[in-house]
Amino acid sequence: MSSHERPITVPDFQAARSKGVRLTVLTAYDYTMARLFDAAGVDALLVGDSLGMVVQGHSTALPVTLDQMVYHTRCVARGASRALVIADLPFMTYHLGTTQALASAGRLLQEGGAHAVKLEGGERSAEMIAAITRVDIPVMGHIGLTPQSVHRLGGFRVQRNAEQLLADARAVEQAGAFALVIECVPSEVSKRITESLQIPTIGIGAGPHCDGQVLVGQDMLGMFPDLHPRFVKRFAEVGKLIRESAEAFCREVREGTFPAAEHSFR
Repeated sequence: MSSHERPITVPDFQAARSKGVRLTVLTAYDYTMARLFDAAGVDALLVGDSLGMVVQGHSTALPVTLDQMVYHTRCVARGASRALVIADLPFMTYHLGTTQALASAGRLLQEGGAHAVKLEGGERSAEMIAAITRVDIPVMGHIGLTPQSVHRLGGFRVQRNAEQLLADARAVEQAGAFALVIECVPSEVSKRITESLQIPTIGIGAGPHCDGQVLVGQDMLGMFPDLHPRFVKRFAEVGKLIRESAEAFCREVREGTFPAAEHSFR
């Protein structure tokens, strides 16, 4: 959908599937990255609670708060002129029932400027998805490896229970979600899920058969050289470039070659 001049809407996102257009989604957590990805033609910017690991340096996403998600979503929304902005509902901000889920989702739109929210879980989250969509807040679902369940799952592992995954996907669709993220699921299973749904599926570590793909922006850019998830393709080595640029800055300052005359005022 990179030919879009006007902002992408939820109906546009849904319609891509029937048009045979593959959807592109990247995570963004700040204004600078949001502007760059938006200008590149990315269809949706996901403000993921993965910021707990990528931005804050935690080992999981569990410490991320709703206030932090609102803050980062607001930054991303300012940098997005055409991409759909989707914000994660973080851990324990929708688990206590529909009243909490509605309040949390409402804040991400009203204060954060998001166009839609994403929450994890299939059958167990259907009631919350239905409640949120009933008040006209678009919801993206998320099944398979659900990072907020990292302790129950015993780590970040591929999920292979095909029948449960299919049941979860159908529950999310029936509850009113406009799209579904499928994470770390065998390709043949995500193919079955995609074929069984009417809403678009967005894969991450789920093979080529989904209607679109999402990656963490910093992973895609190669900004974590020690991190090598199987499902990530590094489209650049920006981490190396940043480090080398900082080394050059330090060297020139210490040598007295920066700032030069052209960097100084007279």
